[in-house]
Amino acid sequence: MKEKIKIFLDSDLLEKYLLGTTNEMESLQVERYIAMYPPVRDTYNELQDNLENFAKLHAIKTPEGLKEKILSRIKSEHSGRKKFFRYAIAASVVACMFASASYFFWNQNQNLQQENTIVSNKIKTLEADMRQQLEDVRNQFIVLNNPQTKKYNVRGNKMAKDLKAIAYINPVKKLSYINVSKLPELPENQCFQMWAEVNGKMVNLGIIEEAGNKDNLTALPYADNAVSYITIEPKGGNVSPTVNKIVANIAF
Repeated sequence: MKEKIKIFLDSDLLEKYLLGTTNEMESLQVERYIAMYPPVRDTYNELQDNLENFAKLHAIKTPEGLKEKILSRIKSEHSGRKKFFRYAIAASVVACMFASASYFFWNQNQNLQQENTIVSNKIKTLEADMRQQLEDVRNQFIVLNNPQTKKYNVRGNKMAKDLKAIAYINPVKKLSYINVSKLPELPENQCFQMWAEVNGKMVNLGIIEEAGNKDNLTALPYADNAVSYITIEPKGGNVSPTVNKIVANIAF
């Protein structure tokens, strides 16, 4: 910092400023240094006093009031520059505040848009789920109450003798459901899993958690000559059925 001040004082900017020969950028620099650094301010005051004393020694009588007019003009110009500085600083502060406020509101708006999108997507998902559930309830009502629905009693083989279920198949509406009413107990590391073979493709229908009441129906994919299976799988289910663990099958 001292080096910076020394370089400035070694220049002739202060003298030029006192004589009024600096350009606008130089004047702004001088005024900034005078305001910020006491050594520069002291040198400026000293030069100003010296210039005034020199002018007095070599003065030629001037018209009355000329000095006051010159000093008044100098003060007026300095005051104008100071006002300009104050206005410029105030404008900069206002601009920064405006920019900060603009960014804040823009950021808030972005967050609100993201939240609205998330909420909108959740509402759409809920609506889709509700439509699916209503459609499923309607189909269950049709299957259970339609005289063309066929019922198939399903029993487990020797690996699951106590397993009992009823399949409901409606070939006209092309709907099929199953109600598993009883499941035998399994070791903790095993579970029952349901599958359907549709058009040569095996479809995983998920784990059968527990037996339900007569109204607890699980949808089965419908197809001509479709076959459904119940198997014993490792806990958590399997990606494909274990053939030698098939405990029941439903053909329709």
